[in-house]
Amino acid sequence: MPSNPHRPARLLGATAAAAVAVSLLGPAPAAGAATPGPCAGLQRVVVPGAEKQVSACLDDLTTAGTVASGHSVAADFAGLTPAGATNPTGVPGGQIDGYFPDTSTSNANNGWNHDSQFVIRLPERWNGGLVVAGTPGVRRQYANDFAISDWVLAQGYAYAATDKGNTGAAFYQDGAEPGDAIAEWNRRVTQLTRAAKAVTAQRYGRAPRRTYAAGISNGGYLVRWQLENHPELYSGGVDWEGTLWRAEGPNLLTSLPATLRAYPRYAATGDPAAKEAIIAAGFPAASEPLWDYHYKVYWDLTQRIYREELDPGYDGATEAGTPFCASGTPGCDADYDYASRPRAVREAVRKIALTGRIGKPMITLHGTLDTLLPIGQDSDVYERLIRGQGRDRLHRYYRLEGGTHVDGLYDAHPGLLRPILPCFRSAFTALESWTTGGHAPPADRTLPRPASGDLVGTCSLTS
Repeated sequence: MPSNPHRPARLLGATAAAAVAVSLLGPAPAAGAATPGPCAGLQRVVVPGAEKQVSACLDDLTTAGTVASGHSVAADFAGLTPAGATNPTGVPGGQIDGYFPDTSTSNANNGWNHDSQFVIRLPERWNGGLVVAGTPGVRRQYANDFAISDWVLAQGYAYAATDKGNTGAAFYQDGAEPGDAIAEWNRRVTQLTRAAKAVTAQRYGRAPRRTYAAGISNGGYLVRWQLENHPELYSGGVDWEGTLWRAEGPNLLTSLPATLRAYPRYAATGDPAAKEAIIAAGFPAASEPLWDYHYKVYWDLTQRIYREELDPGYDGATEAGTPFCASGTPGCDADYDYASRPRAVREAVRKIALTGRIGKPMITLHGTLDTLLPIGQDSDVYERLIRGQGRDRLHRYYRLEGGTHVDGLYDAHPGLLRPILPCFRSAFTALESWTTGGHAPPADRTLPRPASGDLVGTCSLTS
């Protein structure tokens, strides 16, 4: 496989020696030891494999407290949830921030300029469970704080999240070979899951009875990959519109180029043929009010940076293409044809590809108006892969009419869209019942968009 001229040397492994903590007051408590009082024993907890860790005892581990105290970064989760969403608050406990050994430096959170940053939150009132998340898009470790962390902490879960080992729009600069940067995301979630299990055992005196993976978009992809490749680490997972990578397609690089070619013509003239080309690429006609926003914010950038990660040779020495180039321009991503690219490109995708061979229960949620990962090219296909592997007994799939890729867009289109956030909470509750009590969730279905009611706060998986 050709090396990527834009990439530095290969990452160091994440097997460095013991953590360097801000304050280590002795060995961790023995298994079964009592942990009375606020944050008891927190300063003795060591995150296995971490190069740095910083511990803090907080009155509130939710974003209502952590943003103000500097233990979360609101910019990491901006735009991911609707403005009217509300979360529980007032969850006291301990937080550990830190990072594992890594050579890349795209994450500036905490002033560290160091990737593979993580956050682990340990509520004072623990229910015996752990939730682990990787971040959506190329965001950093606090990206799920409002959508996932606040709510699961209030249920009593410990929570851990990772930045996946590289962040930002130039994430493709990490790794030595095409596909390495995304492959690292999977390793980092596995690494953090193992470490977080050890941390909960130290803090509470016993290992978690159940561990769930959860994530949005690229975070949903990580749930899929973990349950396919490391099911022994988890009790189950919730996949919120995960990204589908398949070496032979479909994938992002097969759906976006045709849309990039067609949309400028459609925007300029209303060309019916251009509109049909966008629909043929997987984006339903009902999503048309979202197309302009996605062209300007998501489609062009997403195509260029993921194509650079997996096929850097397409545009020669140019790094991540030419923004908003016109079809016909040499090396333009609007003309990218995945099927005609060299075999090495498919091999790069193969190292991150999904198979559908999940080993633990998983619930998938996907909006029918997803205008970045079209449902017919993504979760519909993944559901068929799972069924083809004979694992459909471990899977539930809910198609949400009116759901789109980013819940924050609901504020601009309340008559068209519905937030997925409340459905995530319903799905998580259903997964708990499934994995702890054997109560299977409702059968796969398409959930109609409610005509009225509290779309931001409620979601039923049965109607």
